[in-house]
Amino acid sequence: MTRDELKQLIQGPIATLPTPMDDDFRINFGVMSDLTEWWIEQGLVTGKAVLKVAAAMGEGPDLADDEWPHLLRTVVQAANGRGAVVCGLKMKDTTKTIEDAKRAQALGAIGLQIDLPVFHHPTQDDMVRFFSDISDAIDIGILIYNTWWFNHPTLGAQSISPESMLRLKDAEHVVGVKWSVPPTGPDSYDDMRQFSDIFNVIDNTNQPVRCHQNGGRGYIAGAIHAYPSHSLKVWELCEAKRYDEAQALQDRVHGPIGAFAGKLNKRSGGYRLQKAMMEAIGKPVGPPRPPTLPLSAGEFAELCEIMISLDWPLVKEAAVTA
Repeated sequence: MTRDELKQLIQGPIATLPTPMDDDFRINFGVMSDLTEWWIEQGLVTGKAVLKVAAAMGEGPDLADDEWPHLLRTVVQAANGRGAVVCGLKMKDTTKTIEDAKRAQALGAIGLQIDLPVFHHPTQDDMVRFFSDISDAIDIGILIYNTWWFNHPTLGAQSISPESMLRLKDAEHVVGVKWSVPPTGPDSYDDMRQFSDIFNVIDNTNQPVRCHQNGGRGYIAGAIHAYPSHSLKVWELCEAKRYDEAQALQDRVHGPIGAFAGKLNKRSGGYRLQKAMMEAIGKPVGPPRPPTLPLSAGEFAELCEIMISLDWPLVKEAAVTA
């Protein structure tokens, strides 16, 4: 596919799918299949949203090389052409990343989320070469994950720059970038304007409105896996340029949820909140893999209270049927 064709698929709110586990931390593929059907029914379909498998919030870095392909295949088969499925790949060198990219392509992914090659402490030239080489080897889209926070400035590593994004213009399968920038440094968030006409810029900072106003074409929606209608509505308002309404709706949910997440992170990190949200709506996906801890009974009760206060309808339904 061409970049223009892929840009039509990899845009809008992006749902990072949690990976269901049993009590022994084995993947429950049956639950993943059923949930994919539910996400499709809730409107996370091609052209409106993206289903992202095996990414960080889905515990992707914890998945073995014989696990993530089976997980991807499960979602692709369950979506059955109705959803745009993107696969997150682990950090590897160029050769191994191309191998994984071809495998994901063969399994039906329409795109890949690929981190910066941070463990190589890359220069800007290294980054351009890395993504260009992968682009030349595949026919599906690449969403660059600008994982600058893994880089250590004393080792020469850095965020991908706007200039490097422009240099990737001829890398046909580089479709977009999951965008944020370091709090200090030469680049600003709004520098996306330099390349947002070429690539789909996907906000990774809970600023979908600001991103859209800068020409961006999507955002990482932290609650969409459990509250699809909210994120779809935020994006619909952005597309209609009803920015004040979109911002108010975004703040209403992500203000309380973000504050609660900050409290949770003092006890244990990881992505346990995402899994707890699914349990709260009556669609449990099991525990996170250690060392991350599941929510305590008190933490879970507080989460449910927050979600109910936000008129999260599925939480009320789950409470009634529990």
